[in-house]
Amino acid sequence: MRIDQLDADLIDLLTESPMLPVMECARRLGVARGTVTSRLARLHDAGVIQGIVPRIQPAGFGYTLVAFCAVEIVQKYGHDPVANALEAAIPEIIDMYTVTGSSDLQLRVVARTPEDLQDIFNRINTVPGVARTSSAFALHEHFQGRTLPLVAACAKESTTAIQNDQ
Repeated sequence: MRIDQLDADLIDLLTESPMLPVMECARRLGVARGTVTSRLARLHDAGVIQGIVPRIQPAGFGYTLVAFCAVEIVQKYGHDPVANALEAAIPEIIDMYTVTGSSDLQLRVVARTPEDLQDIFNRINTVPGVARTSSAFALHEHFQGRTLPLVAACAKESTTAIQNDQ
């Protein structure tokens, strides 16, 4: 799906203020309420926007440690059963990916203290199908969830393509 500048502006607006009413979005963007509503529906239907929710920062409620955990699984279990078991058992896992390379899953976990982090790693290692883990601490977050520059680049690309077609 191609997005244009209005789509990009709407995404930017709702990223900064996810609880903004549609009418206020329309006012700030200088378009009709129906335009915002139809754009949001289109963006949702295309999977560009999966939801409009507040951005939660675990550090805001005490989870200031961030670590990455590479998980090797027992192959006979398969990725999905292990991933589902980890998701159900460990609420401190905030991102999980099946990856290529020397590990099978890559997790981003948060903790309040180093002791809590050790407990989380111990719990991960007890999940059936987990063969071994390795971890690395995050020392400094430069950015997270960086999508707005990509949205802006896609909108610019779409505008350029339209101009070239004319």
